[in-house]
Amino acid sequence: MLFNSPEFFVFFPVVTAIYFALPHRFRWIHLLIASYFFYMCWKPGYVTFLAITTAVDYAAALRIEAADTPGRRRAWLLLSLTANFGLLFYFKYYNFFADSLEPLIHRLGLHIDLPHSSWLLPVGISFYTFQSVAYTLDVYRREMPAERHLGRFALYVSFFPQLVAGPIERAAHLLPQFKVPVLFEYDRVSDGLKLMLWGLIKKVVIADRLALLVNHVFSQPETASGPALALAILFFSFQIYCDFSGYTDIARGAASVLGIQLMENFRRPYFAASITEFWRRWHISLSTWFRDYVYRPLGGNRVPAFRWAINILIVFLVSGLWHGASWKFVVWGLIHGTLLLVENALRRAFPAGHTTALSSWLQPVKVLFTFVLVALAWVFFRANTFGDALHILTHLHLNWAALLEPGFLSNAALGQEPRDFCVSLALIGFLLAVEAVQTRSEIRTRIAAWPAPLRWAVYSLGLWMLFLLGMMRQNEFIYFVF
Repeated sequence: MLFNSPEFFVFFPVVTAIYFALPHRFRWIHLLIASYFFYMCWKPGYVTFLAITTAVDYAAALRIEAADTPGRRRAWLLLSLTANFGLLFYFKYYNFFADSLEPLIHRLGLHIDLPHSSWLLPVGISFYTFQSVAYTLDVYRREMPAERHLGRFALYVSFFPQLVAGPIERAAHLLPQFKVPVLFEYDRVSDGLKLMLWGLIKKVVIADRLALLVNHVFSQPETASGPALALAILFFSFQIYCDFSGYTDIARGAASVLGIQLMENFRRPYFAASITEFWRRWHISLSTWFRDYVYRPLGGNRVPAFRWAINILIVFLVSGLWHGASWKFVVWGLIHGTLLLVENALRRAFPAGHTTALSSWLQPVKVLFTFVLVALAWVFFRANTFGDALHILTHLHLNWAALLEPGFLSNAALGQEPRDFCVSLALIGFLLAVEAVQTRSEIRTRIAAWPAPLRWAVYSLGLWMLFLLGMMRQNEFIYFVF
């Protein structure tokens, strides 16, 4: 069930109405049933793996807490990690590693063809696996007690707003909220609905419209001119941001309506003035997960410089693999890791001095330069093949005279009519204007303080944007495949 589907527009109000009609002690049951139903709408059988993850980590955490020796604690933790990452590896990475190993095996003179899996990747497995593993590791580190209530723990793993694409919540933040009675509060519910509306606008109006040009150019990059390739990279940079952050906004808004607060997952990442800052603003729940459960256990920055550099590359290598079982994702991750290392080296070589008027003027330049680097790296993320990515990056400089040709804005060149192309550019400008306003305060808070007629005019405008400009094709969210 997609957030941008008619089914969800029926599902969510019904779930919400029943939720507030029930006494608090029964609400977890209702949300658990709703969450499993929500997940089963994709492929009912795959709910089995969600249940396995829940059962294994629930039992393992209790055993870890009760174990009287370090060896037993490690054994139960190993069971949890093996079960979780074993399922994730089989569904997401087995075919990738089989395809990568077969040529090596053949070069060694062994005529062995590795079997391949025909199972489809369960939706959201990367997200709920990382969320559940984080809980087990937190219990192992004695940072939180094991949850005794199986039902509430199952709800923590499967909570439907953030189940299939995050944010990846920590148990210490989400679990206690299921135990607190929630009243229907107009301001909170209204704020949640506004956030859901903004998320839908990002996805249906902006991301899915930008996808028209992106899909057209990336499907046949060898026929595209340099300007068309550049536009496709620009449009995809905003498409993936609006698509993913749009999902997060809908998830956070829906949870807020139910009285549950989810963590912020994006903080205007394209206003970052460095790669380091970009990763503090982009997919925050994942970057902090890698920080706490991979980077710091490797030694973090408390190790010699060379070892620290290796730690950074390992983290971004794993991050790339998390996003997809393909060498192009590995390269995408390593590009970001390398950029971060270069950035750190430059920062050490040229330490920042006192704030001056020049540094203030340089800030927009830094933001633009960072965006260009991120956008170019996105090519490996979006391209259909590694070869396509290399072709795009090596042909960006060619045939810019095409800009002067009468047919450049034609459907054949860009996959959409000139009018739709202009609308897409205007929507990018609109998004940046909203984001710029939000650097000081949430725009929802500002609008809420306006007079009622003006306030409702803005909300009505948002709805009209959905109806008039929205691509009502029920396109999946990009991160569903991860």
